[in-house]
Amino acid sequence: MDEHIVTFVAETAGERLDRALAARFPDLSRAQLQRLIKSGDVTVDGRPSKPAYHLEVGQEVSVTLPEETESAVLPESIRLNVVFEDETMLVVDKPAGMVVHPAYGHTTGTLVNAILAHCPEVAHVGGPERAGIVHRLDKDTSGLIVVAKTDLARTALQRQFKHRQVAKTYIALVEGHVYPKEGVIEVPIGRDKRDRKRMGPVREGREALTSYRVLEHFEEHTLVEVRPHTGRTHQIRVHLAWLGYPIVGDAVYGHRRQRLLKARHFLHAAKLRVTHPKTQDLLEFEAPMPHELMDLVRRLRRSQSV
Repeated sequence: MDEHIVTFVAETAGERLDRALAARFPDLSRAQLQRLIKSGDVTVDGRPSKPAYHLEVGQEVSVTLPEETESAVLPESIRLNVVFEDETMLVVDKPAGMVVHPAYGHTTGTLVNAILAHCPEVAHVGGPERAGIVHRLDKDTSGLIVVAKTDLARTALQRQFKHRQVAKTYIALVEGHVYPKEGVIEVPIGRDKRDRKRMGPVREGREALTSYRVLEHFEEHTLVEVRPHTGRTHQIRVHLAWLGYPIVGDAVYGHRRQRLLKARHFLHAAKLRVTHPKTQDLLEFEAPMPHELMDLVRRLRRSQSV
């Protein structure tokens, strides 16, 4: 049987290995994870460990999983909204509802599947599960995402993200009237201690910095422009919820009884500024809000003018 290796870096100090794996692989049962650990198929910094081992921030965890098929990630003819493309890089406007990377037990319909069909040459850029993708968006977040088409481009783009040289701008609709109209949220983020599938403000978490400004106030909501200056998991969603203004439609960090959006949350990666990895030109891209988000904004404007 073929094997499939997944590697990730521990983000929360003191987290048990088995709990970190449960959060990372929700499709696997506790018994399956225990067997993987005991069989030596889970290593921490290259060494087998025990379920109760407490991870340190920055440690590398590798998990060897049995693969269901000979080629787990296959090209799929899925329409892509390509914003920019040359021989070095690709910029795509990802729709809400599309997962970026395949996960164990979920290997179809992802952005990676679509990219492999659009440009097969990226299959070995960062590995078949990466297909050149250097950052990610949550499933229900729409907007701009960058793909490297060569290993050199991937290295250069990753360096820019690591050193915070990429400017990302999001548009979000949140519950309540945001005040003050501009601000900076600097709250560390880590795995939620009560629910390992969630992230949250954690004192010993990783540094996270987000700035925002109000674009428009409505009767009970606010449209805001948000800029994450770090790249933590669920950063914008966690920070806005912590501030008291959760994103509309966010079933994890927001108000579950809201009725404005059901199929997604109102978070869109609208602008991206990056240096071209080959020419060194400064490139700026923009993706308009999807129709379902724009329609909601128009409805709120109309209801406010009545």
